[in-house]
This record gives sequence, structure tokens and C-alpha cells, in this order.
Amino acid sequence: MSECENKARRSGREARRALRAGPLPDNLRPVWPGLPSGRYRPLSEADVLAIHRTALRLLAEVGLADAPPSGVELLTQAGCTVSDRGRLLFPQALVETTLAKAGRHFVLHAQNPRFDLEPWGKQTYFGTAGAAVNMVNADGSYRESKIQDLYDVGRIVDVMEHIHFFQRAVVPRDIPDPFEMDFNTCYAAVSSTTKHVGSSWVQPEHVTASLEMLHVIAGGEDKWRERPFVSQSNCFVVPPMKFAADACKCLEVAVRGGMPVLLLSAGQAGATAPAALAGALAQEVAECLAGLVYVNAIKPGHPAIFGTWCFVSDLRTGAMSGGSPEQALLSAAAGQMAHFYDLTGGTASGMTDSKIADGQAGAEKALNHALVGNAGANLIYESAGMHASLLGYSLESLIIDNDIIGAAQRTIRGIDVSEEKLSFETIKDVCLNGPGHFLGSDQTLQLMQTDYLYPAVGDRKSPTEWAEQGSLDVVGRAAKKVRDILATHYPTHVSEAVDQQIRARFPVKLPRAGMLPGGGGAPAAKVVDLQGKRA
Repeated sequence: MSECENKARRSGREARRALRAGPLPDNLRPVWPGLPSGRYRPLSEADVLAIHRTALRLLAEVGLADAPPSGVELLTQAGCTVSDRGRLLFPQALVETTLAKAGRHFVLHAQNPRFDLEPWGKQTYFGTAGAAVNMVNADGSYRESKIQDLYDVGRIVDVMEHIHFFQRAVVPRDIPDPFEMDFNTCYAAVSSTTKHVGSSWVQPEHVTASLEMLHVIAGGEDKWRERPFVSQSNCFVVPPMKFAADACKCLEVAVRGGMPVLLLSAGQAGATAPAALAGALAQEVAECLAGLVYVNAIKPGHPAIFGTWCFVSDLRTGAMSGGSPEQALLSAAAGQMAHFYDLTGGTASGMTDSKIADGQAGAEKALNHALVGNAGANLIYESAGMHASLLGYSLESLIIDNDIIGAAQRTIRGIDVSEEKLSFETIKDVCLNGPGHFLGSDQTLQLMQTDYLYPAVGDRKSPTEWAEQGSLDVVGRAAKKVRDILATHYPTHVSEAVDQQIRARFPVKLPRAGMLPGGGGAPAAKVVDLQGKRA
């Protein structure tokens, strides 16, 4: 092929890329938030019923220990009894009554209504989460995470098409005081994005202070209660089958304050849950059902997410294995269990064991997202940026994972087998009237926008083009995009006047300069012990 022909081919490709490069209106996008899912079912109907029945037996015969006095009072008034071992027992009739009145079809609001989530049925959304204590630099080194990092993660999430909500992803290690850490985590998250935010707190008074701050941003408590744009991630249990007293007290404040709650049971198969996957799932279903009874004893019908986050151990070492195929199976099965109860379900996916953005990370995340997404879990947490089974977080991976999630969403959407898409007339016209290919057909030009998804940092160039443009790998391309976003995207949805009001009342640690053009910038790299204790 001549050089002229090569240039012509490249010119045609560039023209098609340019046609598809700009942002599309919502009605033309090949994927969108809340795609209906549920084609993948690792559990049979009989399996689902067996897990449900085992969970009911666990609640009725084993029960949960260590509830705070307020919880004991609430739950016994609701119908629980206390065993001779001091454990709260949940009669089957109480669980069934709770399931009948539990909140369903509730919206998870965003500060910008465009990003409101409708997580019910089999509609699926992807978001972040976690408590990583390290940032993973582009060169693979690790350093402690800081409050500026949390804000920067949120700024990137704010412009990622396929990441639909932002739950706190890193712990600000530069804020040692627990109250200040909790408050500033929530503050930085809601200041960084207009999407729905999730956060967590360790003491009830921390929740109370954050609610006061959220009332200011919302324009009053009444407006907050109309559209609560923050949900509480609450680890109300310490598996196996024990309440976490302080978390339960935080739960009570959140429910009474109108904040949706994620009831998060995070047993680890082979460690804090049985090694048998069915047993691990049954235990976590039981724990989340207990949490549902707790919430509805405080306020019937309050928005509560059924958060079966079934983690997995590498049984050779006991360490968590977030990227394993067993993790994908358990998270997908968790989505099925939420469907069985017709509850909004939340689970985890994308917690690669790899320490850096490499082939292992991509393989583990893609496998987990494809299976968990196609199982129809409503809210998929931990889906972007995570490394080292929740110990490290990478801004470059956040960009790369946006591509992976988009690809997983395209598999969720599936194939349209309508009369139009079967393409009989198109095939007939090309074959009988020429030109013998479909590259320039009207259907091709139409579907290149509506049916085909293109990666933001994934590379599809020829080897020659790739070399001519610097031979960057995916991490290098993602690093450039991180720099571009952090240099240009500074959210302004929280006005300066509101921000000053908050700073006058509360100990805000995120410097105002770090929220303005020219005032940010990543902290200097510092390699830290990867096995450092999580906050």
C-alpha cells in the first residue's frame, strides 16, 4: 500500500474519531447510569431460598451479641428477645414483618439532580468507596493519603462518565483527631462533587456535627430532609454476628436525621465468615437483615441499603483477596439476594490485589465488574481506583477503571435484536447495490454513536501511530488526564459565602487554596509500609 493510501486511511479514521470524540447528549449515549441488569445468576432459585432460610435460622437461634443499651431497648420493643447468653434473637415473624414495611424505591439524591440515582429493581450504578490509607503514585510508590487527596479523588469522580457516585475512598492521615477526620472527610467529599456522596463516622456526635454542616449547604434542615445528598456507610456489625456499639449509635443519629444508610456487613470468608461461600453469604444476609430490623425499629420505611459486602481470604495466608474469582461470585450472589428481598442492594467489586495499575489489576477488575454488574447489584462500591485489597488508591487507576466500568456497562446493556437491528435491508442494499462493505452506510454512522463505546484512555491506534505519539502506556495516558483534570476542574457548587460560614463554625482542615486554581497539587511522594494499619 502506498504512502498516499496510508495517509487516506488514517485521515478517514481520524474523521470518524472526531465525529465521536465530543460529548454525546444523554439520549444518544451507548451506556448510561442505571442500566437494567440481572442476566448472570450464580445462584439457582433453590440456592437463594436455602440461603434465606439459613439466615432466618441464624437470627432466631444464634442471634447477635454486643448491642448498645439503646439498641437492646429498640429491638426488644420491636419483638426481639434476649437469650440466656445475652444475645439478641430475631424471631422469623419479626424479620418477615420488617421486610414487608422496609423502605423501597427511594432515590439517592445528588446536589445536582441530574446525578440522582434510582437504585431499585435491577438498575445498576457504579461508584467508589473504601478507606485506603495510602495513595499509589504513578511510578508505583506509596505514600500516606491526605485530605487534599480525598478532595482530588472527588474532583476526578465529578467528571467521570461511568462513575455514578462518590463514597469516601481514602483516609486523611494528616488529620489524626477522629472528630476532625470524620467531619473533614464529609466536608471534602461534598465540596468536591455534585454527585451523591457516601461517608462514615465513628461517633454519634460526629454525625450530628456533619448534619449541621449539610443543613447549611442544603439551605436548611427542611431542604436537606427533602433531598438528602449524603448517605452513611455504617459497619454496624463486627462479624461474626456481633453488633458494633459505636456504629449502632451513629446509625441511630443518621436515621433520625433523615440520612440514608448503607447497612454494611463485611465478613471475610475464611476469617470472620465461613470459608464455604454459601455459608459466608448466609451469615452476611443474616447480619444485614438484623440491621434492617434495627433501622425499621427506629423509623419504619427509612431508606436503607442492603450492604452484603462479602470479602474473601486467600486461605494460604489469611490475607484479604479482593480481586479473586471467589470475590466476583460472592458479590454477584449478594446482588441476587437483594433482588429476592426486593431491597436496594449494595456490594463491592474491583478491589484488585495488585499493588499498581498493571495487567493483573486490569484483569481482576474487568472480571469482577463484568460478573457483578451483570448480576444486577444496584450499587457497586469500591469499583474504581482501589489497589492492594483496599490499602492503596491510585488516581491513574480511577481514570483507567472508568473505561473498564464503561465496558462492563456495555455488556450489561446487551444486544438489541429488534427488526431494525437485524439489518436485513441494510445487508440487502450493500450486497446488491454496493459498495460491498458497511463502513459508510447510514446505519454504521448512526450506530457508531449510539451502540459503540469508546475508551477514554484505552489505546486502539496502530503500532505506528502509537509510536509516533510517544509510545505511552495506559498509565502514562491516565496520568496526563489526571494532570489535566486537576489543573482545570474546580467545583464551585458550594458557594464561597456558604464555605466561609462552614469554616467559621467548624474545624475545616482542607486549605481554601487547595480548592482553587493554582492552589492544589499532590503532596510529595513518600513510600510507606504497605501493611500499615488501617485507620
